[in-house]
Amino acid sequence: MAGRNHLYIPGPTNTPHEVLSAMHLPMEDHRSPIFPNLFKPILADLKKVFRTETGQCFVYPATGTAGWEVALTNCLNPGDKVLIYRFGQFSHLWMEMAKRLGFDVEAHEIEWGKGIPLDALEARLKDDKNHQIKAVLATHNETSTGVTSRIDGVRKAMDAARHPALLFVDGVSSIASIEFRMDEWGVDAAISGSQKGFMLPAGAAILAFSQKALLASETTTYPRAFLSLQDQINSNKDGYTPYTPSTPMLHGLRKSLDLLLAEGMDNIYARHNRLAEGVRRAVAAWGLKICAHPGFESDTVTAIVVPADKDARQVISTAFNKYNISLGAGLTEVSGKVFRIGHLGDMNDVSLLGAIAGVEMAMLDSGIDIKAGSGVAAAIEYYRSTAQ
Repeated sequence: MAGRNHLYIPGPTNTPHEVLSAMHLPMEDHRSPIFPNLFKPILADLKKVFRTETGQCFVYPATGTAGWEVALTNCLNPGDKVLIYRFGQFSHLWMEMAKRLGFDVEAHEIEWGKGIPLDALEARLKDDKNHQIKAVLATHNETSTGVTSRIDGVRKAMDAARHPALLFVDGVSSIASIEFRMDEWGVDAAISGSQKGFMLPAGAAILAFSQKALLASETTTYPRAFLSLQDQINSNKDGYTPYTPSTPMLHGLRKSLDLLLAEGMDNIYARHNRLAEGVRRAVAAWGLKICAHPGFESDTVTAIVVPADKDARQVISTAFNKYNISLGAGLTEVSGKVFRIGHLGDMNDVSLLGAIAGVEMAMLDSGIDIKAGSGVAAAIEYYRSTAQ
């Protein structure tokens, strides 16, 4: 098929040419005296993306999933109780990981399409008078359903309950895209991955820890080796890593940070909100609904609900095989019920208009009753009226 594949999944996202070029270089000595010239500024500039002055950032040659495990095993003790709300596939997987690692997991089921219930969280923490809950695991952006929870609200609920639990946040599909303020929101462990807002290939877990979390890591008895924070701290202070890093990934991350910081984090948040709103207006013009309930809409991915007598997998298959467009599939409980448009990272108005047009063609071919051009027109009007 002529032309390139058009990637509209919520990760991996499109990688800018500048980042790809930065990664295309010969291998180098990661123990050389000049390696810290690359690595130390990366760790410093990551703090600007996480919006922290007091926290410490880390890069593991791994994935966001490994980042979950880093937070759990470095800051908690075996058998500690953790609280999590399950409202999508990724909160489910984090919950399952905590169970498999031997933690006492208190999980509350929430309707998929909603996020963390702040009133219920506050009430539960107030009820935990002996402070048995040692950490709250909060999924900031639930990619499977296109739902964003209010992490500032989570912090307010914890403060209102005067609860000392650590706050761990899965920001894999939010950090570097959706508003995130680690210090202001009192986040203790923030977990991200390279393949989303950082616009890199998968392969780096990018994290930040508060001083409170780092202090906890000094006394925890949970076994860890490759994922040890202390090993990273010992090596990072001199600008090195405790084991062989992916040097091309670090050079790509350096260029990605340059692009992010040049645009400015507040501008990035505004861009993602605006692009997402155009997609949401297109969905409304089609007469369809999104999976996210009002107030929980994500600015990085939209999960679109197909009519009950249709199969979203047919839309995804048609889009890929006929129009060379990759869309996100519905996962587990929403499989076949939704398809997802990712709109994060290296994305602009015209990129999203291409996605919307391709989706319209795939839906029409799949027998979904929409008016051709209606979503495109709605998005065009919104983007034109809000363009700077």
